[in-house]
Order: sequence, then structure tokens, then C-alpha cells
Amino acid sequence: MKVLISTDIEGVAGVIHPDQTRRGGPDYERARLWMVQEANAAITGAFAAGADRVYVNDSHGNFRNMPADRLDPRAHAIQGKPRHLGMMAGVDLGIDAVCLIGYHSRAHGRGILAHTINGFAFASIAIQGQELGEAGIYGALAGEFGVPVAMASGDDVFIAENRALFPDTVFVETKQATGCHSGISLSPEASCAAIRAGVAAALTRPRPAPFRLPAPLTVEIRAQNPALADLFGQWPSLHRREGSTLQFEAGSVAEAVRVINSLSAMSSFLRSAVG
Repeated sequence: MKVLISTDIEGVAGVIHPDQTRRGGPDYERARLWMVQEANAAITGAFAAGADRVYVNDSHGNFRNMPADRLDPRAHAIQGKPRHLGMMAGVDLGIDAVCLIGYHSRAHGRGILAHTINGFAFASIAIQGQELGEAGIYGALAGEFGVPVAMASGDDVFIAENRALFPDTVFVETKQATGCHSGISLSPEASCAAIRAGVAAALTRPRPAPFRLPAPLTVEIRAQNPALADLFGQWPSLHRREGSTLQFEAGSVAEAVRVINSLSAMSSFLRSAVG
């Protein structure tokens, strides 16, 4: 059994503020250790359930957060960007199941540090008329490869948003959101114990059905402001619907993800202009 663990940071226990998620922030170094500890807990759970190979995708920010010397040596690390499959890189390696660790709710949601792909760039992303966060987008990308999301962890709002998409997935609640930058969290030790048990349980039960979005796809992006929509509108395949909303067609979720991530990279032009 081959398992892919995609690990973000905003849903990790103890993480509640942007300073903990950004390189150079005063609390980032400690938070990225909590991130790798939760990844290691998932790795341990996967091997306990019979996995013979585990890949860990560093899926936050610049995709190079987890110190290599702190990662369980049994696992293979996927780090760095750009990469075509983004947060789901590695799903094309004959993977049997995916686990989402440290994930968060979608942009303009009520969860801790809620955003979708790039909080500066995107107010919402909808595919086939359904607004999705990162779990939904990348869970659908895994589904194109026939791979189910077996387990996922994050705050209570993240779980509530995604339970209907993944009804047979094992969810582990690491904290409860009381605001965008506040919450009630498990300790890192308790969170790791829950993740370890959750992954082991998820991988020893029958696999859930993959989440699929049949192509062709209509993707609607609402930018955070009209200036970003002006920038994104330079892409010939994007059509401006109104002030900050654009739309494009994609032949697959993989294609949609490549466009979305390219737009995210483009947004740095305006970020530097106003920063």
C-alpha cells in the first residue's frame, strides 16, 4: 500500500496566527516543528496500518517548511515549487490513499486562518458552481487519479465544510475555531496521538470512493479586488464576468490547478507593488 500525506500548517494544533505560518515570523520555527510532528504521526499511523511506502508532500507556502532531519526516515519527502500537481504532487506515483494533515477552511470562511490557495489573491474559487477550498480542489485532483481522501485533520470549521464532499473520510479535529486568529486547540502531543490513530483507522477500513468532478469544468475565480482581476484578465483564456470575478474552462482538475497556481504566482506582482 502506497500512501500520500499532504501536510499544510494552518490546521496544525497550536497554530492560530499568521506569524506562525510565515518564514521570518517570530513563531514560525516552532510551528513548522509542530507541522513535521503531525506529519510524523500520520507516517507512523500509515505504517502501522500496513503501508509499504509513504510520501509526504510539504504543502504550505513555498513548499519547503519541514526540516528534512526531523521527518521520519521511513518516508519520502516531496518539497519545493513550482510543480504541476501542487499540494497533491506525488498522487501520480501509484498511490492507494491520501491523507490531508493540517488543512484549513476555505476563503472567507469562519475557520482559523481561512483562505484558498492564496489569501492575497483569491476571495473564492468555484468549480462547476460549487465553492471549494483546498481540500475540495486537491481532493478532486486526487480523484482524477482514482485516489480517495482516506483521512483529514484540521479545525472544526474545516471538517464541517468538507464532510459532505468526503462522507466516508476519517476526520480528526485538532482545534475549534473561535475566530480567524483564535481557537481552542489540542496540545501538539494530543493532536499527534489523534492523527496517528485516525490514519491507522482510516487505512484499515474499506477505502472511500474518490471525489470526482467530471470534465469539462467551468472554474470561477473571485479575486480579492478589481486590480487583481485586471491582472488575471491578461490571461487569454480567462473571461471577466464582472468587477472582480473571472471564469475559465478546463479539461481536467489538473489543468485547472495549473491555471489557479499560475494566477497565484502572478499576484505577487501586485503584492510587491503595494507592499
